[in-house]
Amino acid sequence: MTQKIAVVVIHGAGTPDENFADEIVTRIAKEFAKKLPISNSEQEIVFEPVFWSSIFEVEQEKLWERLNQSGDLDFPLLRRFVIEFLADAVAYQPTALGNQNYDKVHALIAASINKLREKAGPHAPLCVISHSLGTVIASNYFYDLQFRRENMGVETKRCSSNTPIEQCETLTLFYTLGSPMALWSLRYIDFGSPIQVPSSMMKTQYPSVQGEWLNFYDKDDVLAFPLQGLNSAYEAAVTKDVPVNAGGLLTSWNPLSHLKYDSDKDVIKPIVEGLVKTWREVNGGEGVRQ
Repeated sequence: MTQKIAVVVIHGAGTPDENFADEIVTRIAKEFAKKLPISNSEQEIVFEPVFWSSIFEVEQEKLWERLNQSGDLDFPLLRRFVIEFLADAVAYQPTALGNQNYDKVHALIAASINKLREKAGPHAPLCVISHSLGTVIASNYFYDLQFRRENMGVETKRCSSNTPIEQCETLTLFYTLGSPMALWSLRYIDFGSPIQVPSSMMKTQYPSVQGEWLNFYDKDDVLAFPLQGLNSAYEAAVTKDVPVNAGGLLTSWNPLSHLKYDSDKDVIKPIVEGLVKTWREVNGGEGVRQ
C-alpha cells in the first residue's frame, strides 16, 4: 500500500470564487498522473483548498460600497483589487483586542489539513501551495506551529488533532506564488525568520525525503518579490527564487500577472516534479515517465 501526498491550496488577497483552486488542481493532477507510471496514479495525491476570504467577504463588500459611494473614483477594477488586498491584509492582522480574525483564518487551514489527514493518512507528506497574501498566512500558520505555539488561537487548536500532519511534522513542500512576504518582513528585526521546510521532524519519518521551498515571482508583478536576499536565514530556508513570466498577451507584461500564476506552465511543472520526487522518496523510489 502506498502513501498518498496531501496538498493544501491557499488563495491570495481579494474575493475569489469558491472554486478558486479548480484550475491549478486540475493542471497539477493531470501532469502528476502523466509522470507517475502506476495504476490509479491520480489517487496518489489529494487536494484541499482553503477559502479563507469567506471570513471577510460580507464586511469587505460593505466597505467597497461605502467607499465607492463617497466619490467618483477612477480605475474602479484596479482600485477594488487594491482595496481588497489591503483590507484583507489589515483585517487578518492581530489587534489590541486579540487575534480574532487571525485565529479564524488559521482555523480554516487547520480544518483543511484535518480533512487531508482523513483522506491521506496522519503521516502523509504535506505540500502547501499558496498565492499572494496566502503565502503570508501560510508562513504565519506554520511558524506558529514550529516556533510560537503560544500564539495559536483557541479555534485553530480546536480544529486540529495531535497527528503528525496536523502538527507540522510532515511539512515537506512549500510553494509560494506571487508572494509579498518580503513586505511583511519589515515588521521584524533584520527582516524576520522563515519557517523550516521540510520540517525537522520529517527526517524521523521519511529519512530520504529532501523537500523544497520554491518562491515563484514575475518581475512585472509589483506585489511579488524574491526572498533569499532578505537575510541569511531566508537564503538557507528558500531552496530557490524562481522568476517566471506569468500570464498571456494581455497580462504577462504588467501587474495583472499577479493573478496568473495558477495557469503558468513554468509554475506547474516544478510543482509536479517536486510532488513526484517526494512520492518516490516516500514510497521506495518508483520510476517516473520523462
